[in-house]
Amino acid sequence: MHPVYEASRAAKAPLFAPHARLRAIALGVAVVSALSLAACGDKNDGAQNAQAAAQAKPPEVGVVTVKLGSVPLVTDLPGRLEAFRTAQVRARAAGILQKRLFQEGSDVKVGQKLFQIDSTPYQANLQSAQATLAQAEASLVQAAATARRYKPLVEANAISKQDYDAAIAAEKAALAQVAAGKAGVTNANVNLGYATVTAPIAGRIGRAMVTEGALVGQGEATQLATIQQIHPLYVNLTQSSTDILRLKEALAAGKLTRDGANAAKVHVFTEDGKEYGHTGRMLFTDLTVDENTGQVSVRAELPNPNGLLLPGMYVRVQLEQAQVDNAAVIPQQSVTRNEKGNFVLVVAEDGTVAPRPVQINGSQGNNWIVTGGLKEGEKVMVDGVIKVGMGAKKVTPVPWQADAKAAPAAAAPAADKAPAAKPEAAADAKPAAAQ
Repeated sequence: MHPVYEASRAAKAPLFAPHARLRAIALGVAVVSALSLAACGDKNDGAQNAQAAAQAKPPEVGVVTVKLGSVPLVTDLPGRLEAFRTAQVRARAAGILQKRLFQEGSDVKVGQKLFQIDSTPYQANLQSAQATLAQAEASLVQAAATARRYKPLVEANAISKQDYDAAIAAEKAALAQVAAGKAGVTNANVNLGYATVTAPIAGRIGRAMVTEGALVGQGEATQLATIQQIHPLYVNLTQSSTDILRLKEALAAGKLTRDGANAAKVHVFTEDGKEYGHTGRMLFTDLTVDENTGQVSVRAELPNPNGLLLPGMYVRVQLEQAQVDNAAVIPQQSVTRNEKGNFVLVVAEDGTVAPRPVQINGSQGNNWIVTGGLKEGEKVMVDGVIKVGMGAKKVTPVPWQADAKAAPAAAAPAADKAPAAKPEAAADAKPAAAQ
């Protein structure tokens, strides 16, 4: 008999038939359990179908497309700014300082009046020198007239030869006195001019080191102020002599190129990490290596038209001393290293992934400069490597977007004889386990 029919009969049975009632309850529980198991089976089948569908679609991975070209080889160096020209304004005339004729911290021009020293004694000296000169000129007139009168007389033997020679000597002595008088006047004018202190160079002047009423120039040239020309500025750097030697060797061997003579570009970053708006240029590299540090002094010139930068400031400098031809730039996290060298994962057109050895020649920010092993247009995997490690046969490449908050990759492959940048050695790792 059908179980459902039995359950219905049991429901219609009298209350005093316990066996029939128990049998009906058992049959109802069995029916409910069967229906529940059927429902659970349907849900499990749906989940398995969804998982199978998900496994059938290749997982997405982030890739970058290789672009070959000339890549600048950048060296990161610390530097200090120095004024282009510096002049100490000193008092060359002794006396009491009467006036300060400039505003502290302002820009001054060449010859601009800065200080006024009491000029009364120097004006008196000038007048005395002028009077002495006038007296000498009067004596010269008299001596010259006597010599002219004696000349025809000595020819006529009206006077002795000795008297004529004395008149000529007196004229020459008067000429010497006139010359001395003129020199005295010039000297007095110079000293009087020193009483007015002017700017020897154009630039920005600092604070005044003396005030009105001070006695200056007494025994020594008292420093009154300092003028600094801050447009342009010098950037003083130090670079390892080893790096410079390797750079010269790479240039000589043709591994690196330089865009014209002295074409090194200087990019300056301030202490807050912001890049300065103007690019500097290299001036020279010193010929002597410091015996204590093994460093070579390098100097660059940096425009400073707005006076934003000041002498003495600490800056970071990115120095472009050469270029690497036919090279590519890829993120550091896409490169791994093992005992055989540096490797990347390349995604083919059909979605398959294969490791590829590459040659590293320096760094550029958070990227490596690759000089060998990659071709134009190839896709290098940056993230999603763990999906390949879990058994995915094929992947779907999507453009990789750099995350500004992400920390730089820990693996840092060793550069293949990079002349200007020295990446840190990476930990040994298999290509498939880069992430």
